[in-house]
Amino acid sequence: MRIRSLGVIDDAVVELSPGFTAVTGETGAGKTMVVTSLGLLLGGRADPALVRIGARAAVVEGRVALKSSSPAAVRAEEAGAELDDGALLISRTVSAEGRSRAHVGGRSVPVGVLGDLADDLVAVHGQTDQQGLLRPARQRQALDRYAGDAVAVPLAKYTAAHRRLRTVATDLDELTTRARERAQEADLLRFGLDEIAATEPLPGEDVELAAEAERLGHAEALASAATIAHAALAGNPEDPEGIDATTLVAGAHRALETVRGHDRDLAALADRLGELGILMADVATELAGYADGLDADPLRLAAVEERRAALNHLTRKYGEDITAVLAWSEQSAARLAELDGDDDRIAELTAECDALRAELGELAQQLTDARTASAEHFAAAVTTELGELAMPHARVSVAIHQTELPEGTADADGIEVNGRTVAYGPAGADEVEILLAPHPGAPPRPISKGASGGELSRVMLAVEVVFAGSDPVPTYLFDEVDAGVGGKAAVEVGRRLARLAKSAQVVVVTHLPQVAAFADRQLLVEKTNDGSVTCSGVTVLEGEDRIRELSRMLAGQEDSETARAHAEELLETARTGG
Repeated sequence: MRIRSLGVIDDAVVELSPGFTAVTGETGAGKTMVVTSLGLLLGGRADPALVRIGARAAVVEGRVALKSSSPAAVRAEEAGAELDDGALLISRTVSAEGRSRAHVGGRSVPVGVLGDLADDLVAVHGQTDQQGLLRPARQRQALDRYAGDAVAVPLAKYTAAHRRLRTVATDLDELTTRARERAQEADLLRFGLDEIAATEPLPGEDVELAAEAERLGHAEALASAATIAHAALAGNPEDPEGIDATTLVAGAHRALETVRGHDRDLAALADRLGELGILMADVATELAGYADGLDADPLRLAAVEERRAALNHLTRKYGEDITAVLAWSEQSAARLAELDGDDDRIAELTAECDALRAELGELAQQLTDARTASAEHFAAAVTTELGELAMPHARVSVAIHQTELPEGTADADGIEVNGRTVAYGPAGADEVEILLAPHPGAPPRPISKGASGGELSRVMLAVEVVFAGSDPVPTYLFDEVDAGVGGKAAVEVGRRLARLAKSAQVVVVTHLPQVAAFADRQLLVEKTNDGSVTCSGVTVLEGEDRIRELSRMLAGQEDSETARAHAEELLETARTGG
């Protein structure tokens, strides 16, 4: 792995070779550059504070050697990336404004892809991870990870059933808690539908009745106007001497007809007068019929106005016109059918909840059985590793238990497991605690209470070494996880890390010379300052330079003869495995 970092104080290239690499330097020398850079390459949060003042961006580039069949390579190819001579190129750019860009194998990708790759590339552990191991949830996750498919398979089924139960329970709760509101809504809809059904409106009826009411209300005026118009067109029988329009047009037509053969234009006009005479005769006939058929019926007018009042009552409440009222009626009938079906729906959801809780109870028991079976092997493996880390008398055990709920507890708060009602969550009903008995005669206690800082560091390292055998990743990065460890224990930590490096790449940021001495290669991080910009440089230490650095780490003096002798002894011990 090769990392290039251009950040707020760093401008360095770090070559992380296979095997065991120790990163050392004085306090504040920027050793966490490696951790920070890897964090960014693996999808960590982008902090604009990483950008040096005056610079436009901070850039981290990585080159990771991978086999084309590895999970990380497959995931990268799915994102469109390509390997370059068996290596995957990764870069992350953070702008001064906080924007972040990621590239994998020459292809721009979402930052989330880097997080996906992280799970298969690097396991990063720091002092915060030690604190995380104190949490029961993390301890359960550690046991589940060790158990593999024995837990993963029933856990996947349990998680799916638990997710479905939450959805069904939410729907059921909404139906039951809003029962009164839904009943009120149903009553209002039912009342409105009854009103509309009692009136029985017809599509467009309001428009037709409005026109009829207008005609009946002005019947006398309409009849008088029709009579006068008819007399003007066809003449008044009571006035034989009167002149009417039809007679005048007929006379004009006859006058033109006598001479139409002499001029085509005049003939055309004669034709038009003939058509006009026919049209006027038709209109006069219809006016006569209209006047005769028009009846000023007060009873019919009253009936029409009464019907219109009933329709107006509906349009004031349910729509701007009868068409809208009928649409509301159709929609409300469908909604009422849905509300009336709530009782059946509640029964269905209640039955599904009961079935899901029963299924969760069975799956939770399977999880408990699988965890219990794995816990013994897990504890024995971690105990063996602690023996290699200068804790030969320490014993690790794993306690698995459930929280039993009192009688009368609501069903939503518990599930029945093996005849008992117990609390449950997204990962089952088990509470897992890693217990440590650091020496003979000491009772097992939770590691959060029974382990010192140094012991906790070694417990976490032992757990990670156990994982390396069951769920290996190519690279492990430890950021000062040896804090609180010294003396012989530190030597054993270094020795165990060296053994871990035989099956994986191990990078350790450390202050302990006993750990650094076991590394295949030691990198020194030093700061330089030209008065305006501070940079962190990385140097590969070999021979005399490495002895001087180990001497400084041992005694704070590079030229101390005693420290040099001790440094040489440490290197020899690491070389011979003694």
